Amino acid sequence: MARAGLGSRRRCEELIEDGLVLVNGETADLGRRVDPEVDRIEVDGVAVSVRSGLVHYLLNKPAGVISTAADTHGRPTVVELVPAEPRVVPVGRLDADTEGLLLLTNDGDLTHRLTHPSFGVEKEYLAEVEGHPSRGALRRLREGVELDDGVTAPAQASLLAPNLLRLVIHEGRNRQVRRMCDAVGHPVVRLVRSRIGPLTDRTLKPGEWRVLDQAEVRALERAASASSTDGRPEGRR
Repeated sequence: MARAGLGSRRRCEELIEDGLVLVNGETADLGRRVDPEVDRIEVDGVAVSVRSGLVHYLLNKPAGVISTAADTHGRPTVVELVPAEPRVVPVGRLDADTEGLLLLTNDGDLTHRLTHPSFGVEKEYLAEVEGHPSRGALRRLREGVELDDGVTAPAQASLLAPNLLRLVIHEGRNRQVRRMCDAVGHPVVRLVRSRIGPLTDRTLKPGEWRVLDQAEVRALERAASASSTDGRPEGRR
């Protein structure tokens, strides 16, 4: 737990003594041995990744780069922009033309919680669109838009400039933001993801990446701490 950034060894002992630590759903006792590769550890209701060797990268994906580990057409991929070892995968996907923040990690548990639709982790996008969206178009985005795979969940939508939308969604449908904007009559010209849950970073230039610190990983874990139900993974934006 100390290695996972939850505090000093003494602080971690206090968390255990206070009954705030669960191992596989049972209250932990001081001195109990756990296998971080197998056992599920929760602190104050939030699952914690304590396995050794976990890495979490935040990348500012440029346009034209594919959100996959390999591409049969030889196009550049996001994994080529971060260290080759240990092997990581993108958490969800941004389509080739979409820019902005993307997580890459070898933390399978956190990846599942961030991409599973039941957790509803917010993603914020800045969309430059054709035309000038009206109040009616914003209202439709906020209330839900009819797409070919059903009505979208309500989104946060605001106008930052005559043709610049800020959209916050928590679903994971394929190319959802682009399809929503198409549905209200304002096709996307440029799309940038500016936030993933609590994470944002305006200092990263396109193609740059950095390692998340433990506080940021914990913030992501808290954002994705809701109970899970069956669902589909995050699609491309």
